[in-house]
Amino acid sequence: MNILRKSSSGTQVVPMDADFLSRRQLFIEGEIGPESACIFAKCVMLLNAENGTAPIDVYVNSPGGEINAGLLMYDVIQSSHAPIRMHCLGRAYSMAAILFLSGRHGRDMLSHGELMLHEPLAGAAGIRSTSSVQELSDMLQSVKQMMVGIIAEHSGRSEEEVDREFSRDRFLKAEECVAFGLCDKIVSFDEMTGGAA
Repeated sequence: MNILRKSSSGTQVVPMDADFLSRRQLFIEGEIGPESACIFAKCVMLLNAENGTAPIDVYVNSPGGEINAGLLMYDVIQSSHAPIRMHCLGRAYSMAAILFLSGRHGRDMLSHGELMLHEPLAGAAGIRSTSSVQELSDMLQSVKQMMVGIIAEHSGRSEEEVDREFSRDRFLKAEECVAFGLCDKIVSFDEMTGGAA
């Protein structure tokens, strides 16, 4: 989608995402996959190169997606020199919830926002042997422990409590997210966008 921007040299058509990028605003939306993860990483790299201290605002509204792609984005968020502030616009499910709650420089949600966390899912297509089943089981257990550790680290809860709470699909309203330590505060849209809406 394009928007019109007026300047002293006239009116020009600008892609909306480019306009948001110029204001250091990024979006995690739709399914998380290798392509969206690489685009996210490139945008954060660009913004860090431009200014390594000015905050970057990331707005999340996603059903989640691939674990490996999400972990790339997680690593980018954790190691960015520029502080990254996370905002949940609507829903942040599965891997998107992990990304949202991992924000180290502020995590806020709209009042009707929702997170969903659960154990890693098996994409078990193509398994043909007992050994393959065991390898998949071991891999899923390893990923589960990694995710439990991430949630515990960013929520201030014990790994045992996190494991117990999210052993099944668990949908949490904004107030529950704040109470569990997955979100810092509930805000209005105007507060979330700094009055830019």
